[in-house]
Amino acid sequence: MAKEKEVGISARSTLWYLVFVGFAVNYMIRINTNITIVAMIKQSETEFVGEVKVDYACYVPIGNGSEALTTQTEGSSLLRSRESRVISPEQLLLTLFNLDPQKEGFDWNDYQQGLILGAFYWLHWITQIPGGILARRYGTKLVFGASNVIGCWMCFLMPIAAYWDYRVLVVLRVLQGLICGLAWPAMHHMAGQWIPPNERSKFVTAYLGSSVGVALNFPLFGFIISWTSWEYVYHFCGIFGTVWYVAWLYFVYDSPAEHPRIHANERKYIESSLGITAQSTARREQQQQEQGTPWRKIILSRAMWMTIIAQWGGIWGLFTLMTQAPTYFNNVHGWNIEMTGLLSGIPHLCRMLFAYVFSIVGDHLLKHELMSRTGVRKMGGTLCCVVNGIFVFILASSGCNSLMATIFLTLATTVHGAVSTGPLANLVDMSPRYAGILLGFSGMITVVPGFVSPIIVGMLGNHTVEQWRIIFLITSGTLIICGLLYMAFADSTLQPWNSCEDLSSVHDDELKGLKISPPNATFPEKQEADDQKEDDSVALRLSSV
Repeated sequence: MAKEKEVGISARSTLWYLVFVGFAVNYMIRINTNITIVAMIKQSETEFVGEVKVDYACYVPIGNGSEALTTQTEGSSLLRSRESRVISPEQLLLTLFNLDPQKEGFDWNDYQQGLILGAFYWLHWITQIPGGILARRYGTKLVFGASNVIGCWMCFLMPIAAYWDYRVLVVLRVLQGLICGLAWPAMHHMAGQWIPPNERSKFVTAYLGSSVGVALNFPLFGFIISWTSWEYVYHFCGIFGTVWYVAWLYFVYDSPAEHPRIHANERKYIESSLGITAQSTARREQQQQEQGTPWRKIILSRAMWMTIIAQWGGIWGLFTLMTQAPTYFNNVHGWNIEMTGLLSGIPHLCRMLFAYVFSIVGDHLLKHELMSRTGVRKMGGTLCCVVNGIFVFILASSGCNSLMATIFLTLATTVHGAVSTGPLANLVDMSPRYAGILLGFSGMITVVPGFVSPIIVGMLGNHTVEQWRIIFLITSGTLIICGLLYMAFADSTLQPWNSCEDLSSVHDDELKGLKISPPNATFPEKQEADDQKEDDSVALRLSSV
C-alpha cells in the first residue's frame, strides 16, 4: 500500500470539516422551532408584580391577587418584552397589506404547539433506508447536500407560514423532516469511497457535528431572538445553510477520481488503500445480494427487539427534554430567552463528552476482559435508560426549584450518552454484516417518540408545575421500564443469522457463539472485516451523539 506524502490540507480533511458542519446544519433545522416557539406564542395565565406583567408558573400570589411574588432571584431577567428590537420583513409585509402582525404572539393552544414541535418526525422515518439507496445510485454529494440545503431553504418560508396558519407551518415541518431524513444514511456511502479503512474511525467523528450543533445553536438562537425577533432565526438557518451548500458543491466530490483539485499523491494513497480490499468487498456484496437479507429472522430476534425497546425509551427521554426544554425553562421558571437557550444547549455538550468518556471505559473493560460484551452493553443501557429515568423522576419533583431542575435535566440528558456504548453498539455486536440494515430498521421504529411525545405534552398542557410533573413522570416511567427490560433480556452475542458466506464453509454448530471470518481469508481481507466492524460500531455510536 502506498504511503501518503504531506500535501498541505488534504481533500479528506476538507471533507471532514464540511461533513461536521453539515451534520450541525441538519440538527439546526430540527431544533430551531423548539426555541422560537417560546417567543412565537401568546403568553397565558398572566399575573402582576405591581404594574408589571408576569406569566410564569412559579410564583406565589400575595395580597388580593393583584400582586405576585416570583420565586426567582430579584433582578434576574424574568420579564420578556414582546416588542422586537428589529422588525422583521414578514411584519413589514403584513403591515403593508394592513394585516395583523401578531405582535402579542400567536394564540396557539398547547395541542397545536405539540403538533408543530412533533411534525418534523411524522414522516422522518420513511427516508431512513432510502437515503442510503439513493446515495449509492446518485452519490452522497447530491443526496446529503440537497437534503440539508432544501431543509434550510424551507426555513425562509417558516415565518410567513406561521402568520398564515399553524397548519401550513405543520405541513412545512413534515416536509422538512421527510427530506432531512435522507442525510444521515447517505453519509456512510461516501466514507467507503473516500476514507481508507484505518482512518474511518477518525472520519466518522464528524458525526459529532450534530451534538455540537444543538449545544451551540440553542444559545445562539436565544441571542438572535433577544436582540432581533424570532423570524430572524429562520433567516439565519436559511442563509447559513446556503453558505455551507456553496462550499459543499465546490469542495466535495463523490470519489477521489472525480475531484479536479486533489493532489496526485493523496489520490494514489486513497485508491491504493481501498484497492487492497476492493476484490473481497465486491465478492462479499455479491454473495450477500445472492443470499438476501434474513428479514424474518431479524424481525423475530429477541435480541433485536430488546435493543429497539431500549432505544425507544432513551429516545423518548432525549426528544422530550430536547424538544420541550426551552418551553419548560420559560413557562415554569421564567428564564428569559437568552438564558433559556443557554440552559437548553449545555446538556447536549455534556452528553457528547460523557458519551466519549464512557466509550473509553467500555472499550477498556472489553479489551482487558474485565466484563463480558453483553455486560458492558447492559451497563450502558442501565445508564441511558434506568439512571436517566431516575434523574427525570427527581426533575419531576423539583417544583419551582430552578437550580435543582437545571442540574437534573442536565444530568438526565448527559447520561443518555451511554447509549453509544450500550444499545446502539449492540447492533454491531449482534450482526456486523447487517448493522446498517438494523440501524435503519430500528430507526424507523424509534423515531416515533419524536412526534408522539410532543402531542402528549400538548394534550396535557405545558404551563403549570403540575402539568410538567405529569409529563416528566411519564417520561421517567418509560425510561425505567424500557431499561429494566433491556437489563433482563439483552443479548450482545453474534446472532446465527449474521452469517452469509461463512455458512457455506462451516457447519452451523461450529458457528454458534463464535466471531466468524472466512477460513481462507488473507490478512488484508481479515483486516478489512475487523476494520469494517469497528467503523460500523463507531458510526453507530456517533450517530446517537
